[in-house]
Amino acid sequence: MNKPLRRIALFCGLLVLTLLLRDNWLQYVKADSLKNDTLNRRVTIARYSTPRGDIIVDGNPITGSTTSSSSGLNDLKYKRTYKNGPMWAPVTGFASQAFGANLMESVEDGILTGNDDRLFFRNTLDMITGKQKSGGNVVTTLNAAAQSAAYNGLKSQGGKGAVVALEPSTGKILALASYPSYDPSVFAGASDNDAKAWKNLQKKYNPNDPMLNRALRETYPPGSTFKVVTAAAALENGLYKDADSATDSPLPYVMPGTTTELKNEGSIPCKNATMRIALRYSCNTVFGKIGADLGNEKMLAEAKKFGFDAEQFTPVRSSASVFSDNMNQSQTALSSIGQYNTAATPLQMAMVASAVANDGKLMKPYMIDKLQSSNLDTISQTDPEEMSQPLSSSNAQILQSMMETVVKDGTGKNAQINGITVGGKTGTAQHGVENSENPYAWFISYAKLPDGSKPVAVAVVIEDDQANRDDISGGGLAAPIAKSVMEAVINSKK
Repeated sequence: MNKPLRRIALFCGLLVLTLLLRDNWLQYVKADSLKNDTLNRRVTIARYSTPRGDIIVDGNPITGSTTSSSSGLNDLKYKRTYKNGPMWAPVTGFASQAFGANLMESVEDGILTGNDDRLFFRNTLDMITGKQKSGGNVVTTLNAAAQSAAYNGLKSQGGKGAVVALEPSTGKILALASYPSYDPSVFAGASDNDAKAWKNLQKKYNPNDPMLNRALRETYPPGSTFKVVTAAAALENGLYKDADSATDSPLPYVMPGTTTELKNEGSIPCKNATMRIALRYSCNTVFGKIGADLGNEKMLAEAKKFGFDAEQFTPVRSSASVFSDNMNQSQTALSSIGQYNTAATPLQMAMVASAVANDGKLMKPYMIDKLQSSNLDTISQTDPEEMSQPLSSSNAQILQSMMETVVKDGTGKNAQINGITVGGKTGTAQHGVENSENPYAWFISYAKLPDGSKPVAVAVVIEDDQANRDDISGGGLAAPIAKSVMEAVINSKK
């Protein structure tokens, strides 16, 4: 063979080799990512060519599927339907022929469409018997009565806000509500009306941002509810050994390195107050000084034990709550009363209340109990998992007694339940430059039954831009909602 032909042959060989490498790269290395790419139309066809499985609460489906005639696409035969869509949207998310899926509809898409590898045997059997392929079910930990109490409580306030309720002993999410909300059914198809509904829900066109999941994805300054974390840090680090010894807390208190006094709200007995009295009256000076005395490193370590500075996966992702590093003493003082850079999701503050209620043990929060095949066989079951131990059992019980005083004799009286011991902490967090905007109203709590069990811990946050500023308080706005959610859980167990 002459030299030119050899070169051509080598070049052609290299081209063939390159094609083979590229083909193998696509078929083996990139196969899964291409298979699941949202731009791959087969993904959309898989979602909507057959009925999706359901999301289940208390044994009843809160989703469904119906034949779709609006899309004009024969391979998208079914579209999603939702029962009480706005109430459950923060849990389910949406599944839309035109706009994809999010939250639980996305995380468990494989199960719901029936395409998960764990359903291979079931799908093979259905193919042999000629049965139409259908998706599996997602069974949640949610409590319908608690969710209804949470959502309707927020709705009655008329502003914005969120509620999260947990079962302290397991980490099960019992309620997860956000308001304002939206109905995922209105854009489940692919018609012009669906597109219009989608557009109207976007933040650009709707400043209330109803599609924002405030329970999981919004962080707020937690205000005085964070004093529970600061009290835990004081106990765990031996700064104070009990709830009823006087603290070294002068009044006025000038923050270290500054000439600025840390103020309390009104004339309350905060000078050298015990931690019990300080939590009851919500003394900024006492808890600010505790944070400054402990220092940034110890406060940060305690906050992280409660889950701060890390995303949570329920399995739906929750934004990370924030307690900053590298702060000086005065910044740490402000952060220790839930201001400065401190920010928390409602889920995070429910975790704080839950850990205290569970004698110091924080369980990993989750809202999927089990996954089922279409014939209701269990594919996987979620087992409770300990996440951390933010405080010892003895210190947790001290903190419980302090929180119970807040509800019995302090700012949390609106959460009292007849025959039930309730522990809680109110919070009114500053909002805007120099506190120029209406503050956020917080309440975190737990309920203790006569047998000593604690079936529920709750966090509530309210944003109300229209309310009279003087009427905004955690005890006034948020505590009644927490009470109704706790009562719903307690009554459902009778």
